[in-house]
Amino acid sequence: MKIVFLGTPDFAVPALDALWRAGHEILAVVTQPDKPKGRSGKLTPPPVKEWAAAHEVAVLQPERIRRPEVVARLAALGADVFVAAAFGQILSQEILDLPRYGCLCIHASLLPRYRGASPIQHVILNGEEKSGVTIMQMDAGIDTGDMLYKKEVPILREDTYQTLHDKLKEAGAQAITEALPLLEQGRLVPVRQTGESCYAPLIKKEMGRMDFSADALSLERLVRGLNPWPSAYTYYRGKQLKIWEAQALEGRDEKAAPGTVIRVEPDAVLVAAGEGILCIRALQLEGKKRMSAHDFLLGVRMTPGERLGGKE
Repeated sequence: MKIVFLGTPDFAVPALDALWRAGHEILAVVTQPDKPKGRSGKLTPPPVKEWAAAHEVAVLQPERIRRPEVVARLAALGADVFVAAAFGQILSQEILDLPRYGCLCIHASLLPRYRGASPIQHVILNGEEKSGVTIMQMDAGIDTGDMLYKKEVPILREDTYQTLHDKLKEAGAQAITEALPLLEQGRLVPVRQTGESCYAPLIKKEMGRMDFSADALSLERLVRGLNPWPSAYTYYRGKQLKIWEAQALEGRDEKAAPGTVIRVEPDAVLVAAGEGILCIRALQLEGKKRMSAHDFLLGVRMTPGERLGGKE
């Protein structure tokens, strides 16, 4: 099939590469403009653009894809289908109607659950046992189109946002390459999104601040769901302390207030939560590098009875 691919971050690259390897003709990729990165502010191309450059595929980087001149250029390409994966702009109905088979989206959740910008983080934060990808026929709404094809991915207890993200981007690549031949053969049956749905809003940095009055399992999910960005964090001796690895344990010292260090082991710090205990195994003090609890404790004398929490 003749495809125009719309995507921006590394989540989109495996799907783009899989379509190309499957023999589809990639007419062009549409991605977000280059953005400044780091202290130097040097303009950096998005991963999809880097893939396109390596494979000599035309690149479009419109500030606004809805502009008439951009729509005209897309129409002139004569694509059979548009495929979108984490593109970052909303398509107008005029664009959705351009290709013969419309526009398909690789969405990183099992719709209708977790529509929106941050489904991968939210399935971990909410303690879901499975996630997956949905190939959706795009409409003018936000992740509201008919469902065409799904692939499930189990969520393991040790999964973080990053590990689940990596599993889902590969699942998305598999799903779209399996779905397109079925679409062309007329064998995909559109299914309307009905039943319980929820919205996964954009993750913000302040969501990572830990409230130790919450139960330990919720705190563990916060650590996992926001790893590597923006990370779960608290404060210790007036400095920000990022928590990178933690595990919820049962049991509780009822005399210890939430956030109190109740035990220090050679390779772990145990902190009282509202319910249960949070066992911290990797952390990063402000101005220092990430390290295991063992290495951290070699340089910082943390003692039972100290508190994590509000900035002092």
